[in-house]
This record gives sequence, structure tokens and C-alpha cells, in this order.
Amino acid sequence: MQMSDQKEIAADPATVYAALLNPEVLKACVPGAQEVSGSPEEGFEAKVTQKVGPVKATFTGKVTLSDLIENQKLTISGEGKGGAAGFAKGSAVVTLTPSGTGTVLGYDVDAKVGGKLAQLGSRIIDGFAKKMADQFFTNLQETLGGGAEETGSDDAVAAEGDAGAGEKKSWLKKITGGA
Repeated sequence: MQMSDQKEIAADPATVYAALLNPEVLKACVPGAQEVSGSPEEGFEAKVTQKVGPVKATFTGKVTLSDLIENQKLTISGEGKGGAAGFAKGSAVVTLTPSGTGTVLGYDVDAKVGGKLAQLGSRIIDGFAKKMADQFFTNLQETLGGGAEETGSDDAVAAEGDAGAGEKKSWLKKITGGA
């Protein structure tokens, strides 16, 4: 399965890039994530529970990052096993481009599934993958400071963060050095 899309994120490329490298943010953004641990250098380990059609499974897997160009691009590769449900593996090339309202995040995904999941058919799998991607980026947008509202400056993003949940603010302070 191949999928490409782009989403507008109301944060600068450096903030989006840092968020994509942070296991706490990934856990908050990946639908069904129960655990995400590791580092960008050594890779991440994840445990995710999802229901695809009639098949519900907990996947455990490893995600590695490569081709990192700070604040511009990275490649995410991963493989997960869901026991009798099967497996999923794939990669995504993610690009970050500054825009007038933040960052345009583009992605090109190539993924494969096997086992019971593959028996569901491409229409169900493709629809599920699109839904997962949309949910991830909606969660990322909310974690980085709210909805798709236009923000004119970093001060506006910080003000939104101050009015938002303390957890969102705490990880942001960690990666931006408290700014």
C-alpha cells in the first residue's frame, strides 16, 4: 500500500521536527499507543493496540529513523508483529516545509501487511491506514498548540500553550529549553 498526503501544522518546522523525535509526543499522537520508548539514535520500541475490521490485535515493534536532516526531512521505518493477527511493516519519508501559518508536513508511505490483516482486503486496510494517519496528525496538531487556527508568531503559539493542558506545555518546554 502506498499513501501520500500533506498536512498544515500550526508550529514552526523546528518544533514539529523535535516533536517527531520525542517518545512522549509519539505516544500521545499514535492512535492506540500504550507504550513508546527509546531515542532517535537507537530507535523506538512501541506497543499499539488497534482494531482493523473484525481483527483486534496488540502490535509490538521497532521504529528506526534515518536520513535525518534537521527541521527539514526524516525517514521513519518500522515493523510490528501482532501475533495471530499478522504483521505490518513499512516506511515513511516525512518532509517539513515552512509556510505562512507554520509548517506543511508532507509524507509518502509504503507499507505491507500480512497474516489475518492481509485477508481483510485492500479497501479495508487502505481506509484504516488513512484514518490512522489523519488521527495522528490531528493529535499532533492538538499537542503542538491547538487546532488549525492561524498564528502570526511564536508568541501566539506560546500563548495557546499557556492556556492549554499542562502536559502539552511540559514536553514543549523540555524540547525548546523552556522558551
